[in-house]
Amino acid sequence: MRAAAVLVALCLAGCAHGRGDTLVFWTFGPEGDAVVKLLPEFERAHPEIRVEVQQLPLSAAHQKLLTAIAGDTAPDMAQLGNTWLPEMVALHALAPLQQRVAASAAVVPADYFASIWATNLSGGKLYGIPWYVDTRLLFYRSDLLKRAGFDAPPRDWAEWRRMLAALSHPARKVYGILLPTNEYEQLLSLALQQPDPLLRDDDTRGNFKSAGFRRALAFYVDTFRLQQAPVVTNVEVGNPWEEFGRGVYAFYFSGPWNVAEFHKRLPASEQGDWATAPLPGPDGPGAGLAGGASLVVFRASKRQRAAWALVEYLSQPRVQQRFYQLTGDMPPRRSSWDSPLLQDDAAMHAFRDQLERVKPTPAVPEWERIAVMMQQVAARAVAGELTVEQAAAEMDRRADGILAKRRSLLEARR
Repeated sequence: MRAAAVLVALCLAGCAHGRGDTLVFWTFGPEGDAVVKLLPEFERAHPEIRVEVQQLPLSAAHQKLLTAIAGDTAPDMAQLGNTWLPEMVALHALAPLQQRVAASAAVVPADYFASIWATNLSGGKLYGIPWYVDTRLLFYRSDLLKRAGFDAPPRDWAEWRRMLAALSHPARKVYGILLPTNEYEQLLSLALQQPDPLLRDDDTRGNFKSAGFRRALAFYVDTFRLQQAPVVTNVEVGNPWEEFGRGVYAFYFSGPWNVAEFHKRLPASEQGDWATAPLPGPDGPGAGLAGGASLVVFRASKRQRAAWALVEYLSQPRVQQRFYQLTGDMPPRRSSWDSPLLQDDAAMHAFRDQLERVKPTPAVPEWERIAVMMQQVAARAVAGELTVEQAAAEMDRRADGILAKRRSLLEARR
């Protein structure tokens, strides 16, 4: 640990108060280690700014943030999952950043993937700057597809269904795809490909009974009903990388972190047998989920100017490229993808393509609760306890309950 400007600590209750004029930056997960390695250059350019990076475990981060905001001990800036941003805005915890962006030469909105940038807008105001992005797409066994008579990954749902049917042999416990029933991102990605919004009436009620969502849910449930995916949770999957390598699954619906995992875990003799592909949509190339994390500045901070200087530094393409090298987190700026590290890895090309078609989830503080609820009800449909229509109606009923307070507040304002 360096004795100079950066102090790295495990953040405990009440630790957000910095030392003197120290800029306190909360990170969640391994990103904190990477930031420490990026800071020496920033310190040389800004010797007047002292930065303390405090790393919180992701499992405790949300509650720590809420506790800090309530107790007026929030950090100066933080890494924030973009699904958390609406909640922090509703608490009036974040500083708006539009004026700073307008005066900045380092942060160029047009260079960011449009839907990723949109996840940082709330009520027409900008509250975060994308730091890294995430989306889900298909990892697939190209050799198994070719053996089954397919020369390319699926381009639409009908073609995908034919592939899943040809590649599934449930009697031998071989399946077309792995879709853990306790992960909501897969169903959510299919739902975002529909023209119907997930919420209606100013985001105060569920819209799961819409024709689009029911179409997505039916495709998802049918994949299990036709025994093209095993009914398992991710806890029940022993080693998905090894099973993918053994051909237990021909498709794996997952995120960018698994590129490094497959490079690392599969033997050299199998490295040419897998690839990635953008998601097929109902009638052609499909949308994907706009995920990731952003950099935010807290409204109560007395060091907002210093925090913005660090945001600008971390937003530079060359710094984002170094960050990707350290973490594997994909950069949110198109120009940052010019790095040979990204260009030379064929598995990353599909992610670059998919990022042009990602869509954000509803910008309401309750969204994560709704997404978890959606998957819990969908799992009941997979188990045969509910029909698709019954499951959609149940999701609407529960979503309306979760959003009841939001409806009341909006009605009061009117």
